[in-house]
Amino acid sequence: MRLNADFSHFACVTPEEYQWVDSPSAGVKRMMFDRIGDEVARATSLVRYAPNTKFERHTHGGGEEILVLEGVFADEHGRYAAGSYLRNPIGTGHTPQIGEEGALILVKLHQFDPNDELQLAVPAHRLPWQPDRRPGISYKMLHTFKQERVSLERWEAVQSIRYPELAGGLEFYVLEGDLSDGEGQYAAGSWCRYPSGVALTLTAGASGVQLYLKRGHLPPAQTDLA
Repeated sequence: MRLNADFSHFACVTPEEYQWVDSPSAGVKRMMFDRIGDEVARATSLVRYAPNTKFERHTHGGGEEILVLEGVFADEHGRYAAGSYLRNPIGTGHTPQIGEEGALILVKLHQFDPNDELQLAVPAHRLPWQPDRRPGISYKMLHTFKQERVSLERWEAVQSIRYPELAGGLEFYVLEGDLSDGEGQYAAGSWCRYPSGVALTLTAGASGVQLYLKRGHLPPAQTDLA
């Protein structure tokens, strides 16, 4: 499968475009944002676990990054409430086992630098917001490695940020409020990806915005991953 696989182009999926599909495990559904591969794939997806479901044990051949959006995600290593951020490096593995709360997660697979070996379980929902040097913005830094930056950010109403040139691209998932880029307006639940090298201005909506933001992790703009 190849879905939004050309990293030289803008890609975006809004909630009204969601198409949920069953995974191989009963009670587990996926909403795919981008994907290169079949069951083992480089992928960005939402995964929804029904209450009291279990996903088969698997090893992360290319690493796994998770932001828990709803409910409680759990495995043999712990229980992670909504707002938790997890990183499982290449070679690690686990068996997700979801309780009566169910869970919704944003997950990115096979997107780790081979040298990024730090395993994380960050209770980001408990961390205080930090004031940014840019007025009207606060953040929670989740992870950095080389030029890659992963954060949660909160922008006040109609706050704009200009990115003169995206080295390594930019990707966001809107958690609350809405965001625009001059071409479209993206409500909560929207996922968008911008290629490396483009200039971009993002503006929060009238009620502000809260988002998961990742920068510096995408291949050069001319690359279409095989």
